[in-house]
Amino acid sequence: MKYLLPALISGLLLSISWPTFGIPFFIFFALVPLLMAEHSLTRFSGIKRKGWAVFGMSYLTFLIWNIVTTGWLYGSKNPDGSHSIAAVVIPVLANSLLYSLVFILYHWYKRAQGTYWGLAFFVAIWMSFEKFHLGWELTWPWLNLGNVFSDYPKLIQWYDTLGATGGSFWILLINVYIFYTVRTWEAGRVRKDLIKNLSVIAAGILIPFGISLAKYYSFNEKPSGQISVLLLQPELDPYTEKYSKDSTQILNELLTLATEHSKNGHIDYFIGPETSLPGYGSISETGMNQSSLLNAVRDFMRAKPGSIFATGISSHQFFAEGTNIPKNAYQIGSGTWVESYNTAIQIEPDRPIQVYHKGKLVPGVEIFPYINTLKPVLGDAMINLGGTVASLGTDEERKVFGNNFNPGKLAPIICYESIYGEFTAEFVKNGANFLAIMTNDSWWGVTQGHKQLLSYAKLRAIETRREIARSANSGISAHINAQGETEADTLYGDQTALYAKINLYDGETFYVRTGDLLSRFSIFALGFLVFYTLISKIREKKK
Repeated sequence: MKYLLPALISGLLLSISWPTFGIPFFIFFALVPLLMAEHSLTRFSGIKRKGWAVFGMSYLTFLIWNIVTTGWLYGSKNPDGSHSIAAVVIPVLANSLLYSLVFILYHWYKRAQGTYWGLAFFVAIWMSFEKFHLGWELTWPWLNLGNVFSDYPKLIQWYDTLGATGGSFWILLINVYIFYTVRTWEAGRVRKDLIKNLSVIAAGILIPFGISLAKYYSFNEKPSGQISVLLLQPELDPYTEKYSKDSTQILNELLTLATEHSKNGHIDYFIGPETSLPGYGSISETGMNQSSLLNAVRDFMRAKPGSIFATGISSHQFFAEGTNIPKNAYQIGSGTWVESYNTAIQIEPDRPIQVYHKGKLVPGVEIFPYINTLKPVLGDAMINLGGTVASLGTDEERKVFGNNFNPGKLAPIICYESIYGEFTAEFVKNGANFLAIMTNDSWWGVTQGHKQLLSYAKLRAIETRREIARSANSGISAHINAQGETEADTLYGDQTALYAKINLYDGETFYVRTGDLLSRFSIFALGFLVFYTLISKIREKKK
């Protein structure tokens, strides 16, 4: 219990820090009990298998954190209506394991090189892991530390410079310095050193807050234009109505919402949620001009001169034998393959439909990670929540939708993509002057899932200094300004629409230009620390 209790405390502190129910200020010392327990176990305990003890202790911490903050995954259901146990057990256990591996590597390095080098390694490897977790096919950056202040945008305005990954670096440094302060006090009990260290900690927390408040209250960037947007929230049950209702009825209900809420003035953009069409099945991309559903939208737009309709759809494309067949295409007949997509489209009455395929896919639901390696071992391990059960195709480029009617240049961000800062910044680099998030968060019901995803969108607004128009199938649809604050939103579960005046901004923040700079620096530092250790060990061996 001497070592399990601190691990338990760290797990609880991490959990109660997290949005949207938590108090984020606990995050500054949430890892300290775990660091203290590791140090005590390593230096002073008689336990023989210390590595296994540290691993078990850290796994307890991270398991508690994952269960409390992402246990809402249990709300997802199988097609028969039962809860999908795999949808929560696999990510919770796997993510806890990954964080524990990071901590055990810190333990081993610290034993080899001492406490101070070990703490530098801890920051570097944690930051490197977060960056890695943003990019690989099992990506799940939901618990990256910099996300923790997403509900307090006034305090993190400096994210426009260093991003949410800069927030992770800041939090890790504070935790490490508090651990150092406690250890030096235990070793020497020198009051002068304690006061000095506490002053450094206070400055390390308060100065970034002060900078943020100054940036918040002095924000005066002039918009280059303004557009009127209507965010459609059809409240279509993703498990039943989505696949049982006639596609024409689904479209009619969506267009009825658009009509009823646009009677009082011109709308520049009608924006619908992720995969709002067609219902069951998908739309062929080679036959979009012949699609009765999309042509009905075109007819609706002709009655709304100067307006644009952007929404999410399920789509597919066929490939014949002998052509360049994508890796995620699957064979449906002799000599025929098909690739499915989670797609955003923009429809104008007399112009070609603009298409973007979701680039960041949900592991196990939209993509079979490392399919060539894992499928022979795991078999068909995709999680079936209804609809297409296959790895989807993606776009390599972050496309931006322009138009001839207004100055808007829309970034079509689809659901899960809104967690990724550097990824979202690529839309802005490509010319987007506002962000349109099309999402369906109703897979998990009335849980923290949809609230957390909405909260993380505020980080993207700050990092890019772009306003966000967020259309969610069942809510929460929202208008978020360029300072990360919610201007207006809807209630979850309502069938409604939200009108918003979106300011358009040009220019690029330092974060948009440089991306996750501190993450790349940390990867370099990690390489240096490992290389330096290897060289030192080789020299010692030669001596």
